[in-house]
Amino acid sequence: MIVHTPVLLEETVQYLGPRSEAELMIDATLGEGGHSYAFLSRFPTLRVIGIDADAGILAVARERLAVFGERVRFYSLWSHDFFANPPAGAGRPDTILIDLGVSVFHYEKSGRGFSFRKDEDLDMRIDPSRGESAADLIRRLGEKELADLLYHNAGERYSRRVAKAIVEARRLGAIRRSAVLAGIVDRALPQAGHGAFHPATKTFQALRIAVNGELERLPFLLEGALDNLKAGGRMGVITFHSAEDRIVKNFFRDRSGPDRNPQGASGGKQDSTSCRDTPICRNRSYRALRLLTRKAIGPGEEERRANPPSRSAKLRVVEKIYDEECAS
Repeated sequence: MIVHTPVLLEETVQYLGPRSEAELMIDATLGEGGHSYAFLSRFPTLRVIGIDADAGILAVARERLAVFGERVRFYSLWSHDFFANPPAGAGRPDTILIDLGVSVFHYEKSGRGFSFRKDEDLDMRIDPSRGESAADLIRRLGEKELADLLYHNAGERYSRRVAKAIVEARRLGAIRRSAVLAGIVDRALPQAGHGAFHPATKTFQALRIAVNGELERLPFLLEGALDNLKAGGRMGVITFHSAEDRIVKNFFRDRSGPDRNPQGASGGKQDSTSCRDTPICRNRSYRALRLLTRKAIGPGEEERRANPPSRSAKLRVVEKIYDEECAS
């Protein structure tokens, strides 16, 4: 049986391990439960809330974590929706982990066309009950829109060539299968220059990101998670490509340090009076973070060899200093 290997596990435990008894951790992207299994095993008094939008993968995690009994609670929804309206009695977490990677479950077991190595329906939705599929997206978008999507979401340097090939191919019939799309991209791109990567890697990545609104959801997820986190609590985010890492990096940077000016200017200690007088702070919380990782942490050579999908992973961790309500 193929089981997802959690990336940057030791580094995550080092930064996010509980610092007191009976802490609450939210695993906001539970997946198959690899990180949560390790935390629950190593810290006997830790409690975990696991969230995932995919009911199928949540069932896998529920079975895997059943040994921990009532120390784990499960919620099936998008994590930004959870944080926007936390269930009664959920409690504010001491720690939040957000792993933005896609699980092996989706590539190998979901049957939804996440992998260019399989011949499956071209779906790619994490929550297959909502939204349009990758096949719908390919059918709907114009050539320029497709090219922009491939370049923005995955940095595909041949985005125009790929988009043109897709548009030409769909004139002959709808593109509904992952193997068909992979073949179109493979034939459209030069054979050299991809190294160990399949030519369709970035196309599939870009479509998956678009179908699930990953870049659009991320700021709301970070904002909601930070709102819910206890003062003194820690939040770690693992990213896998430059677009999402840029969002996380900028979000943490813009809210880091107790001396940050709420209007975004650097320098100068900011007290609560000036916070109240600043329009951007009215009717919202002014949050301050401490960056615990000044630079993103990547996997070591041993982990990259043992778990190739970890090669692009980056971990950023912050600690929440306070959450002060500004006057209206």
